[in-house]
Amino acid sequence: MPALNPTDRDRDLDLHWAARAIDLARQADYATSPNPMVGAVVLDADGLRAGEGFHRQAGSPHAEEEALAAAGERSRGGTLYVNLEPCAHEHRSPSCAQAAIDAGLRRVVVSMSDPDERVRGAGLAMLESAGIEISVGLLEDRARKLNEFYIKHRLTGRPFVTAKFAMSLDGKIATRTGESRWITGEESRAHAHSLRHAHDAILVGVNTVIADDPELTVRVNGDRSRQPLRVVVDSQLRIRQSAKIVGANTLIATTKPGRVGAAEILRLPAAADGRVSLPALLDELGNRGMLSLLVEGGAEVHASFFAEGLVDKVFAYVAPRLIGGKEAPGPLAGNGVDHLVASTQLRELDFARLGDDLMITGYIDVHRDR
Repeated sequence: MPALNPTDRDRDLDLHWAARAIDLARQADYATSPNPMVGAVVLDADGLRAGEGFHRQAGSPHAEEEALAAAGERSRGGTLYVNLEPCAHEHRSPSCAQAAIDAGLRRVVVSMSDPDERVRGAGLAMLESAGIEISVGLLEDRARKLNEFYIKHRLTGRPFVTAKFAMSLDGKIATRTGESRWITGEESRAHAHSLRHAHDAILVGVNTVIADDPELTVRVNGDRSRQPLRVVVDSQLRIRQSAKIVGANTLIATTKPGRVGAAEILRLPAAADGRVSLPALLDELGNRGMLSLLVEGGAEVHASFFAEGLVDKVFAYVAPRLIGGKEAPGPLAGNGVDHLVASTQLRELDFARLGDDLMITGYIDVHRDR
């Protein structure tokens, strides 16, 4: 096998440390929302690791601050690897771009530029103006996928929308009598809780609340579990005061005035069909800094989100059982499409085995930047 020339060796090192920065960022486990997940590594002038860190939660020091503080004087003449462009605005003093300049770094390797309007190349420009060598785009696809919630929110003002459902092999989410617990196995249900943990808000329709009386809480990671905002779409305000979901961490989106226990009532404009305007709801959640929304159903709610082109990604759990029956519901209600050419096509598919179940994931829009 031929020996690596210096250029190949340097690229391999860059790939290694850029990947390490992304792995560090992932350790935040979504606790940074409404900020991105960021990791950083500092090498000294001899190419040895001098410090590393990651942004742990909103309000805590940024990744670059942690890494530079750990490296200290060894940062001078060294290289910083970070999965997202260093910020140019002063969240505290100084900005991360300025901190990198003050540390005397020779080079900064960034996986992707920051779509936030307060940055968008300003951090890179600061570094370049200070004479620091910059490299952008290494492992960009991986970095963008890690922060896809953040990217969607910063580019559109709306949260990234994930549609999730569990169904039988013949496409049923319940029997004709409405029994749905449990179609899938324990492994799938555990993964569904990890999805809830990853999202800032979970949404169901009032029919699901009436039929199943769910709590929509997260039961993973013990005390480390995030408890997302619970959102109920209830256009006519039919929810019962006694529903388990009614509480301080619940928002009820409706077109009617009223009060329901400790839940927050959000009155929104009605769409043409008299139901809550889903685009208006997404705008409101985005304004509140919600980066992500997990839509759990039911079939009518899913159909509405898909019909309006509001879904970004799908998680479908398929159990190896057959239910049958014309009256047994599927994951999407509504009118459906008349021709296959009008159907929703998933891209960038992934498949995983969860116990006896199959999990299928895919994106609605391959570019994911709409």
